[in-house]
Amino acid sequence: MALARRLLLTALAAPAVARAQGMGQGWAPDRSITLLHGFGAGGAADTICRILAPPLAEALGRPVVVEPRPGAGGNIASAALARAPADGHTLGLLTGSHGVAAAFGKATGFDPVDSFAWISVALRYAFVLVARADGPYRDLRALVAAAKARPGAVQYGTLGPGSSHHLTGELFSAAAGIEMGQVPYRSDVAGITAVLGGELPLMVSTSVGAMGLLQDPKLRGLGVTADRRSGRFPAIPTVAASGFPDFRSYTWAGLAAPAATPAPVIAAVHAALLRSLAQPAVRTKLEELTDGEVDPSAPTATRALVVEEIAAWRGLITARGLSAE
Repeated sequence: MALARRLLLTALAAPAVARAQGMGQGWAPDRSITLLHGFGAGGAADTICRILAPPLAEALGRPVVVEPRPGAGGNIASAALARAPADGHTLGLLTGSHGVAAAFGKATGFDPVDSFAWISVALRYAFVLVARADGPYRDLRALVAAAKARPGAVQYGTLGPGSSHHLTGELFSAAAGIEMGQVPYRSDVAGITAVLGGELPLMVSTSVGAMGLLQDPKLRGLGVTADRRSGRFPAIPTVAASGFPDFRSYTWAGLAAPAATPAPVIAAVHAALLRSLAQPAVRTKLEELTDGEVDPSAPTATRALVVEEIAAWRGLITARGLSAE
């Protein structure tokens, strides 16, 4: 338990306190801005980008064009961002998958920290442990008891080895002192559908992936990995309140630019992001999409968050002997 508590990703759990105070001086875009992300059209990352693009365009005075470059867990887009001209006209929406890939040491062709000028972690959102309502696990204590009775026999769904879902499941296993088997699925929806069909007893899903399905009375949320209960599903307890004090695990979405991007450019984009997120309609859309928290960090704090998250995940990977294969 002590080991698990040391690996609880407190960097992302603590709200960032530093804020930019105004629009950066000495820079304004002179043409449209490309906003890259590494996932499919219509997914969570794409939707977040399309929520942010109009207010960013308004704040910066130029169109912001969303460009999906899916593949390799987001690393294709990250590599393109790292190679882009460092003039502020190419930005990227990076997510928690970026830190997970770095922690596993996946070959990417870029440095996961130093190849980027970090702008802000704009929002974070948690995971939900989902089971059938009529299944054997009415709460996390029942799940843990079953896993202890038959080590390795209880299975949980993820988006595959080396995913944020995988590490969140392993983080819970470490905290509970249990061993569970992992079953990969193509998406949160596919895994939760397998739970509904009785093919899988448990799915570790992002809150984004679970929200549209948790209204089904055949499903039960055993726990959320956030600091507080879900705003959309307040009946689901937090994992921390279910016998695992201080447990938390988040994923995130934030903005970055190529590493050599000048400081005035970063300041201008950061200020534009703060202005965008201050709009109630924008904040509400993001919170409703993710069931998460909009709490943008400052550029220096963002870099520190990413560094600390990678280190925390690496510690868990080493302690649990995990592989991304």
